[in-house]
Amino acid sequence: MERLNLNSVCDIVYRLRRGQSERAIAKDLGHSRHTVRHYHYLAREKGYLDLHRAVPEPEELLREFGPAPSAPVVVSSVEPYRAVVEDLLKAKVEMTTIHSRLVREHGYRGSYSSVKRFVRRLRPRTPEVCLRIETPPGREAQVDFGGVGKIRDHATGKLRQAYCFVITLSYSRHQYAELVLDQKMETWIGCHRRAFEFFGGVPEEIVIDNLKAAVLKADLENPTLSVPALARSTTAIRVTSGSRRFWKPDLTARR
Repeated sequence: MERLNLNSVCDIVYRLRRGQSERAIAKDLGHSRHTVRHYHYLAREKGYLDLHRAVPEPEELLREFGPAPSAPVVVSSVEPYRAVVEDLLKAKVEMTTIHSRLVREHGYRGSYSSVKRFVRRLRPRTPEVCLRIETPPGREAQVDFGGVGKIRDHATGKLRQAYCFVITLSYSRHQYAELVLDQKMETWIGCHRRAFEFFGGVPEEIVIDNLKAAVLKADLENPTLSVPALARSTTAIRVTSGSRRFWKPDLTARR
Protein backbone atom coordinates (compact mmCIF):
# COMPACT_ATOMS: atom_id res chain seq x y z
CA MET A 1 0.00 0.00 0.00
CA GLU A 2 1.23 3.46 -0.89
CA ARG A 3 1.68 6.14 1.76
CA LEU A 4 0.01 9.37 0.75
CA ASN A 5 0.96 12.96 1.43
CA LEU A 6 -1.13 15.15 3.71
CA ASN A 7 -3.11 16.83 0.92
CA SER A 8 -4.22 13.48 -0.49
CA VAL A 9 -5.22 12.17 2.97
CA CYS A 10 -7.26 15.31 3.65
CA ASP A 11 -8.96 14.98 0.28
CA ILE A 12 -9.90 11.35 0.94
CA VAL A 13 -11.29 12.10 4.41
CA TYR A 14 -13.33 15.08 3.18
CA ARG A 15 -14.76 13.04 0.29
CA LEU A 16 -15.68 10.17 2.62
CA ARG A 17 -17.51 12.61 4.88
CA ARG A 18 -19.53 13.75 1.86
CA GLY A 19 -20.54 10.14 1.19
CA GLN A 20 -18.41 9.46 -1.89
CA SER A 21 -17.68 5.78 -2.48
CA GLU A 22 -14.21 4.23 -2.32
CA ARG A 23 -14.42 3.33 -6.01
CA ALA A 24 -15.24 6.92 -7.01
CA ILE A 25 -12.51 8.38 -4.80
CA ALA A 26 -9.90 5.99 -6.22
CA LYS A 27 -10.95 6.87 -9.76
CA ASP A 28 -10.96 10.65 -9.16
CA LEU A 29 -7.64 10.80 -7.27
CA GLY A 30 -5.77 8.09 -9.16
CA HIS A 31 -5.09 5.90 -6.11
CA SER A 32 -5.75 2.19 -5.72
CA ARG A 33 -8.96 1.11 -4.01
CA HIS A 34 -6.85 -0.76 -1.47
CA THR A 35 -5.13 2.50 -0.46
CA VAL A 36 -8.43 4.38 -0.22
CA ARG A 37 -9.93 1.52 1.83
CA HIS A 38 -6.98 1.67 4.24
CA TYR A 39 -7.48 5.37 4.94
CA HIS A 40 -11.25 4.81 5.09
CA TYR A 41 -10.67 2.33 7.89
CA LEU A 42 -8.31 4.66 9.77
CA ALA A 43 -10.68 7.63 9.42
CA ARG A 44 -13.61 5.56 10.74
CA GLU A 45 -11.52 4.31 13.68
CA LYS A 46 -10.56 7.87 14.61
CA GLY A 47 -14.14 9.07 14.32
CA TYR A 48 -13.39 11.50 11.51
CA LEU A 49 -16.43 10.31 9.50
CA ASP A 50 -18.88 11.28 12.26
CA LEU A 51 -20.80 14.19 10.75
CA HIS A 52 -21.65 15.45 14.24
CA ARG A 53 -17.97 16.21 14.77
CA ALA A 54 -16.13 19.10 13.19
CA VAL A 55 -14.06 18.49 10.10
CA PRO A 56 -10.58 17.46 11.25
CA GLU A 57 -7.85 19.98 10.68
CA PRO A 58 -4.85 19.04 8.49
CA GLU A 59 -2.56 19.31 11.53
CA GLU A 60 -4.62 16.69 13.36
CA LEU A 61 -4.58 14.32 10.38
CA LEU A 62 -0.83 14.72 10.11
CA ARG A 63 -0.42 13.97 13.79
CA GLU A 64 -2.62 10.85 13.66
CA PHE A 65 -1.60 9.39 10.30
CA GLY A 66 2.00 10.56 10.27
CA PRO A 67 3.93 12.16 7.42
CA ALA A 68 4.38 10.45 4.07
CA PRO A 69 7.71 8.68 3.67
CA SER A 70 10.38 10.72 1.96
CA ALA A 71 11.51 9.68 -1.47
CA PRO A 72 14.50 7.35 -1.49
CA VAL A 73 17.80 9.02 -2.29
CA VAL A 74 19.47 7.38 -5.27
CA VAL A 75 23.17 8.10 -5.70
CA SER A 76 24.14 8.65 -9.32
CA SER A 77 26.62 6.24 -10.87
CA VAL A 78 28.49 9.34 -12.05
CA GLU A 79 29.00 10.69 -8.52
CA PRO A 80 32.50 9.11 -8.08
CA TYR A 81 33.59 11.04 -11.18
CA ARG A 82 32.13 14.39 -10.10
CA ALA A 83 35.49 16.23 -10.12
CA VAL A 84 36.30 14.92 -13.60
CA VAL A 85 32.90 15.96 -14.94
CA GLU A 86 33.14 19.43 -13.38
CA ASP A 87 36.58 19.98 -14.96
CA LEU A 88 35.28 18.91 -18.36
CA LEU A 89 32.26 21.19 -18.04
CA LYS A 90 34.55 24.12 -17.21
CA ALA A 91 36.43 23.31 -20.42
CA LYS A 92 33.05 23.46 -22.26
CA VAL A 93 33.21 19.81 -23.30
CA GLU A 94 29.90 18.47 -24.64
CA MET A 95 28.05 15.78 -22.71
CA THR A 96 28.52 13.09 -25.37
CA THR A 97 32.27 13.63 -25.20
CA ILE A 98 32.18 13.62 -21.39
CA HIS A 99 30.51 10.21 -21.44
CA SER A 100 33.01 8.88 -23.98
CA ARG A 101 35.98 10.07 -21.95
CA LEU A 102 34.60 8.66 -18.71
CA VAL A 103 34.22 5.27 -20.40
CA ARG A 104 37.57 5.36 -22.19
CA GLU A 105 39.78 6.99 -19.56
CA HIS A 106 38.12 6.13 -16.23
CA GLY A 107 36.41 2.81 -16.81
CA TYR A 108 32.88 4.18 -16.36
CA ARG A 109 30.21 1.62 -17.28
CA GLY A 110 27.07 3.70 -16.97
CA SER A 111 24.87 5.03 -19.75
CA TYR A 112 24.93 8.39 -21.48
CA SER A 113 21.50 9.14 -19.94
CA SER A 114 23.02 8.87 -16.46
CA VAL A 115 25.72 11.37 -17.39
CA LYS A 116 23.11 13.67 -18.90
CA ARG A 117 20.96 13.63 -15.74
CA PHE A 118 24.01 14.19 -13.55
CA VAL A 119 25.18 17.17 -15.62
CA ARG A 120 21.71 18.73 -15.50
CA ARG A 121 21.78 18.53 -11.72
CA LEU A 122 25.20 20.17 -11.67
CA ARG A 123 24.20 22.81 -14.23
CA PRO A 124 20.44 23.28 -14.03
CA ARG A 125 18.92 25.12 -16.92
CA THR A 126 17.88 28.72 -16.33
CA PRO A 127 14.23 29.04 -17.29
CA GLU A 128 13.50 31.48 -20.08
CA VAL A 129 11.74 34.64 -18.96
CA CYS A 130 9.16 36.22 -21.24
CA LEU A 131 7.91 39.77 -20.78
CA ARG A 132 4.34 40.27 -21.92
CA ILE A 133 3.76 43.78 -23.26
CA GLU A 134 0.16 44.93 -22.88
CA THR A 135 -1.21 47.71 -25.07
CA PRO A 136 -4.71 49.21 -25.19
CA PRO A 137 -6.86 48.82 -28.33
CA GLY A 138 -5.75 51.00 -31.23
CA ARG A 139 -2.43 51.98 -29.64
CA GLU A 140 0.16 49.92 -31.53
CA ALA A 141 0.80 47.74 -34.56
CA GLN A 142 3.95 45.75 -35.33
CA VAL A 143 5.33 45.42 -38.86
CA ASP A 144 7.58 42.75 -40.31
CA PHE A 145 8.74 42.51 -43.93
CA GLY A 146 10.90 39.58 -45.02
CA GLY A 147 11.70 37.08 -47.75
CA VAL A 148 9.56 33.96 -48.19
CA GLY A 149 11.29 32.27 -51.14
CA LYS A 150 10.50 32.46 -54.84
CA ILE A 151 7.15 32.56 -56.59
CA ARG A 152 6.21 32.74 -60.27
CA ASP A 153 5.62 36.22 -61.67
CA HIS A 154 2.44 35.99 -63.71
CA ALA A 155 3.53 38.94 -65.86
CA THR A 156 6.78 37.31 -67.03
CA GLY A 157 6.30 33.66 -66.15
CA LYS A 158 9.66 33.64 -64.35
CA LEU A 159 10.48 32.80 -60.75
CA ARG A 160 11.17 35.87 -58.62
CA GLN A 161 12.10 36.46 -55.02
CA ALA A 162 8.96 37.16 -52.99
CA TYR A 163 8.51 39.08 -49.75
CA CYS A 164 5.74 38.98 -47.19
CA PHE A 165 4.52 42.15 -45.49
CA VAL A 166 2.83 41.40 -42.17
CA ILE A 167 1.28 43.93 -39.81
CA THR A 168 -0.19 42.80 -36.48
CA LEU A 169 -2.39 44.80 -34.13
CA SER A 170 -0.73 44.41 -30.72
CA TYR A 171 -3.96 44.29 -28.71
CA SER A 172 -6.14 41.92 -30.76
CA ARG A 173 -3.34 40.15 -32.71
CA HIS A 174 -5.46 40.73 -35.83
CA GLN A 175 -3.19 40.55 -38.88
CA TYR A 176 -2.92 41.72 -42.45
CA ALA A 177 -0.45 39.96 -44.79
CA GLU A 178 0.48 40.66 -48.40
CA LEU A 179 2.93 39.02 -50.84
CA VAL A 180 4.98 41.40 -52.99
CA LEU A 181 7.99 41.11 -55.31
CA ASP A 182 10.25 43.83 -53.90
CA GLN A 183 10.96 45.85 -50.76
CA LYS A 184 10.97 49.29 -52.30
CA MET A 185 9.72 52.29 -50.36
CA GLU A 186 6.71 52.65 -52.67
CA THR A 187 5.75 49.01 -52.07
CA TRP A 188 6.19 49.37 -48.33
CA ILE A 189 3.98 52.45 -48.20
CA GLY A 190 1.36 50.80 -50.39
CA CYS A 191 1.22 47.78 -48.10
CA HIS A 192 0.58 50.06 -45.12
CA ARG A 193 -2.20 51.93 -46.89
CA ARG A 194 -3.95 48.72 -47.92
CA ALA A 195 -3.54 47.35 -44.38
CA PHE A 196 -5.10 50.47 -42.87
CA GLU A 197 -8.01 50.17 -45.30
CA PHE A 198 -8.38 46.52 -44.31
CA PHE A 199 -8.40 47.37 -40.59
CA GLY A 200 -10.67 50.35 -41.11
CA GLY A 201 -8.39 52.67 -39.15
CA VAL A 202 -4.83 53.66 -38.26
CA PRO A 203 -3.09 52.75 -34.95
CA GLU A 204 -1.33 55.46 -32.96
CA GLU A 205 2.09 53.77 -33.15
CA ILE A 206 3.81 51.58 -35.72
CA VAL A 207 6.73 49.42 -34.56
CA ILE A 208 8.83 48.56 -37.59
CA ASP A 209 11.58 46.04 -38.08
CA ASN A 210 14.99 47.10 -39.39
CA LEU A 211 14.06 46.78 -43.06
CA LYS A 212 15.88 49.06 -45.49
CA ALA A 213 12.70 50.67 -46.77
CA ALA A 214 12.06 52.21 -43.35
CA VAL A 215 15.32 52.19 -41.39
CA LEU A 216 18.32 53.81 -43.05
CA LYS A 217 20.66 52.94 -40.16
CA ALA A 218 20.00 50.31 -37.50
CA ASP A 219 21.12 51.39 -34.04
CA LEU A 220 19.89 50.21 -30.65
CA GLU A 221 19.87 53.70 -29.14
CA ASN A 222 19.21 55.98 -32.09
CA PRO A 223 18.06 54.35 -35.35
CA THR A 224 17.87 56.56 -38.44
CA LEU A 225 14.40 56.36 -39.98
CA SER A 226 13.42 57.28 -43.51
CA VAL A 227 11.60 60.36 -42.27
CA PRO A 228 10.50 62.04 -45.55
CA ALA A 229 8.81 58.95 -46.90
CA LEU A 230 7.26 58.09 -43.55
CA ALA A 231 5.93 61.60 -43.21
CA ARG A 232 4.13 61.24 -46.54
CA SER A 233 2.76 57.81 -45.67
CA THR A 234 1.46 58.21 -42.10
CA THR A 235 -1.52 60.00 -40.68
CA ALA A 236 -0.97 61.41 -37.19
CA ILE A 237 0.87 58.32 -35.98
CA ARG A 238 4.20 57.73 -34.28
CA VAL A 239 6.68 55.49 -36.05
CA THR A 240 9.38 53.58 -34.18
CA SER A 241 11.95 50.90 -34.90
CA GLY A 242 12.33 47.76 -32.83
CA SER A 243 14.36 49.73 -30.26
CA ARG A 244 11.24 51.85 -29.61
CA ARG A 245 12.74 55.28 -30.23
CA PHE A 246 9.68 57.32 -31.25
CA TRP A 247 9.43 59.80 -34.07
CA LYS A 248 6.50 62.18 -34.59
CA PRO A 249 5.90 63.21 -38.19
CA ASP A 250 5.16 66.82 -39.02
CA LEU A 251 1.51 66.96 -40.02
CA THR A 252 2.15 69.94 -42.32
CA ALA A 253 4.44 67.80 -44.49
CA ARG A 254 1.46 65.74 -45.67
CA ARG A 255 -0.83 68.57 -46.81
